[in-house]
Parts: sequence; structure tokens; C-alpha cells
Amino acid sequence: MVDWQTIDTVLLDMDGTLLDLRYDNTLWNELVPERYSLAQGLELNAARQTLFAQMSELRGDLLFYCLDHWASYTELDIVGLHRELAHLISYRPNAERFLNQVRAAGKRSLLVTNAHRDSLRVKDQHSDLIEKLDKDISCHDYGAPKEDPRFWARLRREHPYDPQRTLLIDDNAAVLEAAEQSGIRHLITVARPDSGRPARTGLSHRAIHDFEEIMPGAAASP
Repeated sequence: MVDWQTIDTVLLDMDGTLLDLRYDNTLWNELVPERYSLAQGLELNAARQTLFAQMSELRGDLLFYCLDHWASYTELDIVGLHRELAHLISYRPNAERFLNQVRAAGKRSLLVTNAHRDSLRVKDQHSDLIEKLDKDISCHDYGAPKEDPRFWARLRREHPYDPQRTLLIDDNAAVLEAAEQSGIRHLITVARPDSGRPARTGLSHRAIHDFEEIMPGAAASP
């Protein structure tokens, strides 16, 4: 699936790509609504409807990914809730080995994530993820999410790469489309970002189930 002779730079998403999205889905779909309902004296279904409506309105916007916004909106300790579920933070199949192999193959690896720095910090404390990559970039560093062309323009200015020799792996279709429009040639998505949910079908980009499928040093796949 990947001809590693044609790749110099690997751009990697975090949530749902390197790390199991089960953590984030449990946090935002279960724990945050539960605590919000208790804090506001709402029925759980009403709390979910309120929160999910706000999420739907902001999806793809920088505020959607901003923990400061959600802490203000819910009046909850969002970072503290992140820590409560830290036991769910885990790598996707063979992701950790993949990072080691990318480095061993002499490829440059950059973490490019929409996660807020506070979220990234909690996850790194339980995965040692950052040390396995050459650089970590949050969309909050640039003031624009990965769905926005401005993110990719600034990323290329600050961390120059040849788009024709760059691979992006991301579970978000809108992000992959934005990256493709910016000129990045090699794009792969993830079939099953959340280990607690079935694999997705009908995806618009080539998908992997396990990083073993594209491991540097393995036999090339057609």
C-alpha cells in the first residue's frame, strides 16, 4: 500500500489514528454529558441534546477542539475529566511499533493534531507519544484546525516538506480532503478508529485496520 522509497515525511494524526478513539468517544459522549447533567440539574437526555447540538454547530471549527471553550460552556473541569479516563488511553494496533519503524527507516515524522495542548499533555503522560516523533503540532498553535487550508499553508512554511513525497494518515475525511487540496499526495485513513465500534465502510480514501499493513521494511503491498 505504501512505497516507502517515495516517502520522506510522515504526518500523523493522534486521536483515532495513533491512539484509540474509544477514549475520546467515552469522554465526550458519556462522561461529559453525565457530569453536565448533574451540574446543571438536567435529565441526561436533555444534557446530551444540549451538548451535542453545540458540538454539531461547531464541528470543523477551532472552538470544537478547544478545551477552554468547553470548560467555559459546561462549567466543568474538562482537563480533570480527561484524567479520570486516562486508563482508556492506548495505541491502535501496531501504532507504537510503526512509529519506531518510521524512525528506524530514516523518515521524518510529525504529529499533526486538532487536539488542544492540554489534551495532548494528558495523553502523552500515559503513552510517551511525543518522544516517538520528530515534532508535535497542535492546530491551536496555528489558530486554525486541520480542516482549514491555513493550517496546511503554515505547517509547510514552518516545517518545509515536499507534498509529493509526504504521507498523511488521518481518520478524518474532511482533514484528508483539505490536505489533498494543499497538494499532499499520499493519503491514508483508518477503518476502525474506535476499538469499541465496528469498522467503517465506504470511505473515500485507502484505509488500514492495522499499522502492520504499511510497516516500513515490510514487503510492499499492491
